[in-house]
Amino acid sequence: MTLQLLEDARLVQQGAEARVYKATLNTASRPIIIKHRFQKMYRHPSLDVSLTKSRVAMEARALIRCLRSGVCVPGIRMVDPWEGIVGVELIDGPSIRSVLGGDNEEEGEDSEEPLDGDDQAYLRSHDISPEQIMRLVGREIAKMHAVDVIHGDLTTSNMMLRPARTSLPADSSSRLSLEVVIIDFGLSFQSVLVEDKAVDLYVLERAFISTHPDSEGLFSEVLDGYAEAAGNKAWSVLQRRLDEVRLRGRKRSMVG
Repeated sequence: MTLQLLEDARLVQQGAEARVYKATLNTASRPIIIKHRFQKMYRHPSLDVSLTKSRVAMEARALIRCLRSGVCVPGIRMVDPWEGIVGVELIDGPSIRSVLGGDNEEEGEDSEEPLDGDDQAYLRSHDISPEQIMRLVGREIAKMHAVDVIHGDLTTSNMMLRPARTSLPADSSSRLSLEVVIIDFGLSFQSVLVEDKAVDLYVLERAFISTHPDSEGLFSEVLDGYAEAAGNKAWSVLQRRLDEVRLRGRKRSMVG
């Protein structure tokens, strides 16, 4: 039945590990995004099934854990680990990559951009600055890390914007009319280690510098937002570890 659903769906992205489709479960439902981890012919069939089931289950568990803890992620619409399929809510909004003016590579789970032209007009129409958006990014990552979910592939392509749905505490960011939704948990895992959380942030930092070289200063807003949400004690520990991870990264770059 799930494979029949793919036949009627529209392919929006082809990757090395999975294909992403836009589909509807029935005529009365809203469109959803389906990620299909297709069979890898270079792997033994039984190993391929085992690895696919494991990755689908890990992705679904990460999403459920985030949803239960108030992290803004897509809602789950269907899971079929035997066929390697995860179906999630379609996020109707632009990626942060497009809003900040990244390059033209394909976006994450849903490459369907609802806006034409200058996507920063989207922020202006909601009276929100890029700095405020980056603080929201930091807050969502901190909430995700607080429940020990490591994303594994944090980039601005894997973060979407949509009109705010949730009721947040009464602080400066809670009055914003947009919220950040983290997508594509295909490489996620659970870990209590500060090291893994620091590496998660470092991956985003490197991706941000590479994709948005003219906006490098904005990344400090991500860290400020993270610190606000995590609290001084947790942030001070993570900040020290992040500095260590950065140092190791620079040494590797020098060695080549």
